[in-house]
Amino acid sequence: MLALLLAFAAARPAVAQTVLRDSETELLFRDLSSPLITAAGLDPKATNVVLLNDPEINAFVATGQTVYIQSGLFLAATNVNQLQGVVAHELGHVAGGHAIRMQSGSSEASGISIATMVLGALAIAAGAGDAGMGIMMAGQRAALGRFLAFTRAQESSADLAGAKYLSAAGISGKGSIDFFKTLQNQEFRLAVAAKDSYDRTHPLGSERINSLREVYEKDPAWNRLSDPTLEARFQRVKAKLLGFVDPKRATVKYPESDKSVPGHYARAYAYHVGAYPEKALAEAEALLRTNPNDPFFLELKGQILLESGRPAEAIAPLREATRLAGDQPLIAAMLGHALISTEKPQHFAEAKQVLKEAVNRDNQNPFAWYQLGIIYDREGDLPRAALATAERNNLEGNPKLALVSAEMALKGIPHGTPDYLRAQDIAMVSRAELKNKKKDRRERDQ
Repeated sequence: MLALLLAFAAARPAVAQTVLRDSETELLFRDLSSPLITAAGLDPKATNVVLLNDPEINAFVATGQTVYIQSGLFLAATNVNQLQGVVAHELGHVAGGHAIRMQSGSSEASGISIATMVLGALAIAAGAGDAGMGIMMAGQRAALGRFLAFTRAQESSADLAGAKYLSAAGISGKGSIDFFKTLQNQEFRLAVAAKDSYDRTHPLGSERINSLREVYEKDPAWNRLSDPTLEARFQRVKAKLLGFVDPKRATVKYPESDKSVPGHYARAYAYHVGAYPEKALAEAEALLRTNPNDPFFLELKGQILLESGRPAEAIAPLREATRLAGDQPLIAAMLGHALISTEKPQHFAEAKQVLKEAVNRDNQNPFAWYQLGIIYDREGDLPRAALATAERNNLEGNPKLALVSAEMALKGIPHGTPDYLRAQDIAMVSRAELKNKKKDRRERDQ
């Protein structure tokens, strides 16, 4: 199930980016990154790789231990080894604490800029207008240079750390080199001068290739091939992602003459997004003929049926997908949605069970909380319906509504129970967020 959720930790300040959530994709990310995370000395349980719906070829880390891969980068990678090279590099930023150090580098640069702005203003006030403007411009240039030098040093450090992690995990660095060549080709098309990288945040592709090639070629894993099963999974996920984010391009790249699994996958999502449910179902059935017990093929069939207004027909494939997938809460949440969408009370008990299990395993799915709130409301359990709404609003970054719902829940849930304590936590966090927002507004107005 490819689905969109909002993520507020983004590379673009103050702009929410959409997270693409899908069980098959998240399992792929876990398996391709686990040996690299271990090699970096990080905790695999606390380190995540997340997919963002953004066409730019980019990856980044913010605060914490999360690597963000943008869909444009995923689609630009031609094999799983290239993606592992990117993840290894970004883990170098995580292990190096670069997101935190970036703030100090930015502060230092700002200090230089502010100081020279003051000197320039004094010179202008004294009648030396040209000299004052020159001081300001020189200060801004010095600040920019200091900041870019700081970030370029971090990029070089992350390159070397990523090479170390790949080597420790026994993974070839060829993919890393190949991907840098892709970026280098982009630079040539955009007429970026390879001789001058002063005003660039990252070193140019040619610089990075030259410095890393010698390191990688000496490594025993240089000629080692990727796990063919992992590679096949990568190609599947890449195809379904393309079908979801760019249906027109998907049908061109994977024409109906392409009878491969990635071909069927790409067209199934492209037709589904394009509102051709029968054609999408035909592609899903073609996938199931290759493997009737693949939980993600069953999930796809169920998703097409459910989102085409046929929830009763979606239940059987989604039940089987949930059983075969084991502990995949996103699939279970979709089953719960299908059960509720039938509007038949006999399905509500099962929906409640699968949705509670889903949110217990994955508390980051606001839609699952929304569906669980519907069940509580229909049961007449309004306090827990309010708690589910508070959970959803909390995840969606709406502290005002989360606080209102949490306070409603506290009025009806027995004191001291786990649900009561959870409502207390949400209320406390929401109050703190609202207080900080109010403080920020006052500071901006001053």
